[in-house]
Amino acid sequence: MKKMLTIMVSMVLLCLCSAVVFGQDITREQLKGLDEQIQEIKGDVLGIATELNQLEERLLYPSNSEIAVFMALAEGGKFRLDSVEIQVDGKPVAYHLYTFKELEALQKGGVQRVYTGNVKTGTHDIQVSFKGKTNGGSDIERSENFKVQKKVRPAFVEIRLAQDEITLNDR
Repeated sequence: MKKMLTIMVSMVLLCLCSAVVFGQDITREQLKGLDEQIQEIKGDVLGIATELNQLEERLLYPSNSEIAVFMALAEGGKFRLDSVEIQVDGKPVAYHLYTFKELEALQKGGVQRVYTGNVKTGTHDIQVSFKGKTNGGSDIERSENFKVQKKVRPAFVEIRLAQDEITLNDR
């Protein structure tokens, strides 16, 4: 879909540019008007792209089967998080290596969506594993299993990591 939008924008710009080339006496005001039209078209295309992305997400993840997993650090968590792995019903669904900027954002209270997918209603096993380092430089490796009850509505699961524990909050 993004290719199609790019092609549409390119064709519109090509048509506008060809009009400029074949025009005879083009004034500065006409060029300014043309530039404004191009900016308006770009805004329209960006709006369409946003709507298409939202539609795609609704089609791929219907609300009755959607599950979204978010990652956060517990307050005061000053360890260095290196990686996180999420499994749902024994199948790996997400793995993420953290950059310095991502870790800094999490330490300031940020939340990261690490997984969005579809599951049937009922009880599901979620396994969360993470690796990192303590302030002293020692390696940390933790893993926890949780049961999540998926109902006929979107499920939002928040995982909070601390140096010595993993907690889960589902809504």
